[in-house]
Amino acid sequence: MPTKKNCPPCSFQWMFTFLLVLFMALSSASPAEAAKAKRTPSPIDVADEALWHMNYTKADSLYSVELRNNPANADINWKIARLQVSLGESVPPDNTDARMQHYRKAAEYARASIALDSLNAKGHTWLAASLGMMADKIGTKEKLKRAKEIKHELDIALRLNPHDETALSMLGSYYREAANIGWFKRMMGNAFLGEVPKGDYTLAEKAFRKAISIDSRIIRNYHELALICIDSGNKEEAITLIKSALEKPILIESDKKRIEEMHSLLKKLTKE
Repeated sequence: MPTKKNCPPCSFQWMFTFLLVLFMALSSASPAEAAKAKRTPSPIDVADEALWHMNYTKADSLYSVELRNNPANADINWKIARLQVSLGESVPPDNTDARMQHYRKAAEYARASIALDSLNAKGHTWLAASLGMMADKIGTKEKLKRAKEIKHELDIALRLNPHDETALSMLGSYYREAANIGWFKRMMGNAFLGEVPKGDYTLAEKAFRKAISIDSRIIRNYHELALICIDSGNKEEAITLIKSALEKPILIESDKKRIEEMHSLLKKLTKE
């Protein structure tokens, strides 16, 4: 008569058979089930993709439909604000009225996003972006007032999300402008009209480097950081940054102009 010593092998064989059957069941999903497992892109996903391919008409159409269906969605509102900024940048620079119209719309959608969800960092980010784009065509007093609001919105955005690349990029530009570059310098050549925004190259450089570490594709950050390096006398790093930027994909309309500027700048720096 068989003894109990023969049972363990039987037990192991049963377990192996069970696991084999289970594995076959799990691995034999139908094509329909496999397709279901791979998420179908939503209309918003498709709109986002269209925006990054600079197909603004398609993105606008899809975002608009989604907003009509979901008017209280904060994300759709800030995404349309982002689209309006991109549309403004795609308008020729000499058509100021058309550009400003897009930037004003961007601010409206960004404010709507914040009203719906004040804890959504992107609403604050794109409000700051739209205000910044409008700042070049307003009076001196309004520029000072606008600068304060831009910094306020960027501070909120980065408090809510310290890794918001767009907010960091704009913060870098803010600090660079505040270090007596661009329109802050032109302002200070006139009368003193209010509190001057504080900033310097070190703060600007830190913001741009962090933005690059978060998303290494964005051309703007390399270009802006290269300009800081030039102003600081670090020509070699400026050249390296420009060469890196020229290898990146064009994601927004303004990248095209920056590429032209960087080619000219690189030619000048390598001749010196």
